[in-house]
Amino acid sequence: MPRRALPGIEVSARLPARLEVSAILRLAESQGGFATVLARGEPDAGTILIVTLMRGTGAVLYERMPQPSGARPYVAAKRQSEENPSEFEEYLARRRRQDPDAWLIEVDIADPPRFIAQLNDCD
Repeated sequence: MPRRALPGIEVSARLPARLEVSAILRLAESQGGFATVLARGEPDAGTILIVTLMRGTGAVLYERMPQPSGARPYVAAKRQSEENPSEFEEYLARRRRQDPDAWLIEVDIADPPRFIAQLNDCD
């Protein structure tokens, strides 16, 4: 959420994307998971997309969705279909073409919903 530094000047309190990505990777590793950057985005203001897996299955794409309150929680944007898993990969490729500045992170963790909840609690 913006905050005023000087009259008429707003400063964003948002962390640079590269620092947030680093924190996400460390959080996953601290919980015994594995995380990797699949695509690097714009270092300061790139959107962060997170694909969560549990033991390599059940992929879910999360991205931040602005709320009327000003909060920006991670929300499930796409789930991998068991019937057509390639659709998920095609969606990721299309999403990256739409926003080449976006970061794409993959996290394989024991409890993906809890992991995302922890990220949302930090916001």
